[in-house]
Amino acid sequence: MTLTRGGLARAGGGSRAHRLYSVVVFVLLASLDNVAIGLVPPLYGSIADAFTVPERLLGLVTAVSFLVSAVAAVGWAYVGDRGHRKPLLMVGTLIWAAGTGGSALAGNYLTFLATQLIAAIGLGAVGSVGFSVVTDLISPRRRGLVMSFWGLSQGVGTLAGTLVGGLLGSTDWRRPFLVMTVVGLLATLAYLFTYDIRRGQSEPELAGALAGGADYDYRIRRADLRRILDRRTNVWLILQGLTAQAAFGSLVWLPVLFARRAEEQGYSEPTAVVVGSVFATLFQLGGVFSIVGGLIGDSVQRRTARGRGLVAAIGILAAVPFYLVLFFVPLRIDVPDGGSTGAVVGAVLSSVFTEPTVGLSLLTALVALALTSANSPNWFALIADVNPPEHRGTVYSLGNLVNGVGRAAGNGLVTVAFNGLRAAFPPPLNYAVGLAAFQLFFIPTGVMYWLASRTSPRDITAVHDLLHSRAERLEE
Repeated sequence: MTLTRGGLARAGGGSRAHRLYSVVVFVLLASLDNVAIGLVPPLYGSIADAFTVPERLLGLVTAVSFLVSAVAAVGWAYVGDRGHRKPLLMVGTLIWAAGTGGSALAGNYLTFLATQLIAAIGLGAVGSVGFSVVTDLISPRRRGLVMSFWGLSQGVGTLAGTLVGGLLGSTDWRRPFLVMTVVGLLATLAYLFTYDIRRGQSEPELAGALAGGADYDYRIRRADLRRILDRRTNVWLILQGLTAQAAFGSLVWLPVLFARRAEEQGYSEPTAVVVGSVFATLFQLGGVFSIVGGLIGDSVQRRTARGRGLVAAIGILAAVPFYLVLFFVPLRIDVPDGGSTGAVVGAVLSSVFTEPTVGLSLLTALVALALTSANSPNWFALIADVNPPEHRGTVYSLGNLVNGVGRAAGNGLVTVAFNGLRAAFPPPLNYAVGLAAFQLFFIPTGVMYWLASRTSPRDITAVHDLLHSRAERLEE
């Protein structure tokens, strides 16, 4: 495929407001996959009781869903890198909405598992294809900043899923799934009004050719898969997800840890579920500092081509001690047992200022999450920096596949660790020890980012040269 003339009229449409609307839709709706996944963990106990199964089988649902979504994303991304991306996003959104609605209606564990896996297949399209679209709107100088919003939207989605699941599902676990089904249908409608973003339109090397009426018509081919893996930076960016997500995947049990601490202090299960969800949400607010991580990555990258990798490596490694402290800070919980959801939430929020242990825990969590949040925007931006436009969705999906394996392993194996530790550490201490141990997986993650910082300058230069040669070919 080549750059061809005549593409400007076809692909360049859309007013500034239309473009802004499209960006907002793609970024915000990318968070929905994390909302859908985040619904289940706060409700492990309630769903397990409803289906009369052990709680660990609900952890298995989340772990397998991570994996299925990641595998499906590879197929979605490859098709998206070869053709029209907007219909794929709409179809994927409808599939996950259908699966989420089916989960609300499930009458037994196996049906619930099946419908969650259907939802996971659809979720695979949202991140992988959406990433390819969004990178075509961002100039290299601002990739870290804008991708921080992309990553932040997904982090907010996780928080929203935790909060929606815990609050709406505290008395009826099916309600959050019904709400998300409606949101999914509305998301599909929102996609209808976005415009088709031109592939490669953010690349400075292609600006002149595209402005002159060219169309970047290169598409991924099977032979390109070998070239993708020959870029050493891609290898490190993909592999780091195995260990990073083993640590991140274990953190979906944060609501359970804090709920068990509440139950240990004598609170009923419905109140404990709300407490656990609110605490877990508060403690993950440090993710908003991904914007700072993106800005720092952009700034350092302008000084050295190693910048993004170095920023991510330092952030990840520096966060480990704070995570190790977080799970062992004692919490004194004072909320109205059996009170309304609003009353419990209000009591938890006020405890941040009135109870020193809660304030200390929150501060520790904010620092830990702020440091690790440097990972996300710089990972996204590096994938865009070291790959041509037609490869980005596929590389992202391969990274996401490894992320899914790591996250599934972290989510699944940590339950085994909890049960194994129970003999030596009674609940909820076994949860704290298990979660702390899994954060050590961040150490090899930081090392791989440092290795990526060493190879990225060469790979970035190679992409710049490739795009220059393609633009010059058109001008000839």
